[in-house]
Amino acid sequence: MERIILYLAFFIFICHPVKATPDTLLHLQLTKTIKGDYKSFSVDNLGNIFLITSSNQIKKLNNNLDSIAIFNESNLYGDIYSIDVSNPLKVLVYYKDFNTILSLDRQLSKLNMLDLRLQNIFQVKAIAQSYDNNNWLFDEVDNKLKKIDESGNLLLETPDFRLLFDDNYTPQTIMDVSGLLYLYSQRRGWKIFDYYGGLKSQYPTLNWQDIQVSEGFLKGHDSSYFYADRPKELQFLRAKPDINISSARKIIQLNGLYYILTSEGINIYREVN
Repeated sequence: MERIILYLAFFIFICHPVKATPDTLLHLQLTKTIKGDYKSFSVDNLGNIFLITSSNQIKKLNNNLDSIAIFNESNLYGDIYSIDVSNPLKVLVYYKDFNTILSLDRQLSKLNMLDLRLQNIFQVKAIAQSYDNNNWLFDEVDNKLKKIDESGNLLLETPDFRLLFDDNYTPQTIMDVSGLLYLYSQRRGWKIFDYYGGLKSQYPTLNWQDIQVSEGFLKGHDSSYFYADRPKELQFLRAKPDINISSARKIIQLNGLYYILTSEGINIYREVN
């Protein structure tokens, strides 16, 4: 069945390819700049910006770029690997080297610490907050998608992915969005599950960076283009920005704005006609 679904997905992409439109430009106008040396950042749905410094400090700015909170304890846990701000009331910070998940409140005060090693989970790249205030992760040793609570208790797990799929699938990203769970691998594409671990669909969209799910679209970019796909509706959109994004360290598209991290800081653009 998994092969049949994959073949159908390839058929859709072959019969309805993303059409190159080099004469269609995405016109972006610079609106704000945050100067500094940041290794990563994230933006929540309220427009708050979470900056991660080279020393693993987290700084929270509001949408007017006023500083409203700082978290300074990161060096106790090593380098920050990822941060999930999908819930404005709870920030999830993952330290891969120590297999540790920190939960912070909206003021970046510590709520909870979870050492995954105590749960016999030793190799994880992809984690995410769940809609019900628990945690999703992909255990790369067991090759299973797992849901655990804040104490590390196992709530749900899928069968071994090696038994489900024949493509050695290991996601780099997990997102819990609007009733579905989205997994993405740059080498293998999208796999979309329901909340019980059942596979709903999959799409072989490869080599996207900074992937997102927003307004029903699967979004990402490469060194030249922004992409927004709705495969079920056969919508495959591609836009070429009128600025160079090849050297961008990270890009987030949210609420009509484009946040682009460079070596000098974060530039915030809006689309103009």
